[in-house]
Amino acid sequence: MDLEELKKDHNTSYLADMLEKLLREEKEVREMLAGDDTLHELAGKELKFIQEERSRIENQVQDILDKDKEEEEITNEIVLEVRAGAGGDEASLFAFELAHMYEKFSEIEGWNWKTNYESKSDLNGYKEASFEIKGKGVYDKMRYETGVHRVQRIPATEKNGRVHTSTASVAVLPIRKKINFIINPAEFELEYSRSGGKGGQNVNKVETAVRIIHKPTGLDVRSTNERSQLANREKAMMILTAKLQQLEEEKEAKKYAGERKDQIGTGDRSEKIRTYNFAQDRVTDHRIKKSWHNLPKILEGEIGDIIADINSGNVGDEEE
Repeated sequence: MDLEELKKDHNTSYLADMLEKLLREEKEVREMLAGDDTLHELAGKELKFIQEERSRIENQVQDILDKDKEEEEITNEIVLEVRAGAGGDEASLFAFELAHMYEKFSEIEGWNWKTNYESKSDLNGYKEASFEIKGKGVYDKMRYETGVHRVQRIPATEKNGRVHTSTASVAVLPIRKKINFIINPAEFELEYSRSGGKGGQNVNKVETAVRIIHKPTGLDVRSTNERSQLANREKAMMILTAKLQQLEEEKEAKKYAGERKDQIGTGDRSEKIRTYNFAQDRVTDHRIKKSWHNLPKILEGEIGDIIADINSGNVGDEEE
């Protein structure tokens, strides 16, 4: 073990000092053994004690290093995508509300939220949008939000008071530090365009928005909200890599057996993981058959209980 490196880590610095002290004592005892035969038995016992203590501390250090390595491998950055499904304008408005809900939840958790790309509908909802979320434990908490979310309510534009059912899809993509494959530059093509929205004259004159198409899989990734074309290209490539990494894991390791290969899905009403019923002021998750009430608070990001129950597999008794 490199004592100097261990001293630099606040988690192991005190143990490094103890190891250094034991190594000095071990050296002194060995010198004593070599220089005076009359102290052989006493020094031998002392040496055995020092070596046992040293082994105990080294094991403790290794446990800390293993835990640190494990924490490094835990994904603390994700890309969250939302897309309107069945239901036209109402679906796009619901997709916008879901994005707002996750943004507010991110604020509650102390995570950093950033928009990568958004495509708005005529009613200012989301046809599709992509966001980057960074923070401790973000993937562990958000990974089960992937799937189709269904809303049942009377739209503001409905004249006859009928309840409409619409869907929006959510995909959660972990951004991992370690990538197990190499993307061949010949397999993707780049498109550049002008970014929309606010930002001054430069936004309208310079083609900073980037779209990357991965030809073998047909994956399409966009980034528009960075200041430069280079930054948008890097962000789009990061998202594309995350999607390809996930496809690779599904193909080779079968890590997500039982889940849909395409997280976004078709947006069809039958592909649902959760229903938001406004008339009953209730959210029901169909995987664990459990419901929660107070939709206004839930849509303002108070989904901690829902996330906790799903992650723990806390099954209820609601009917699907």
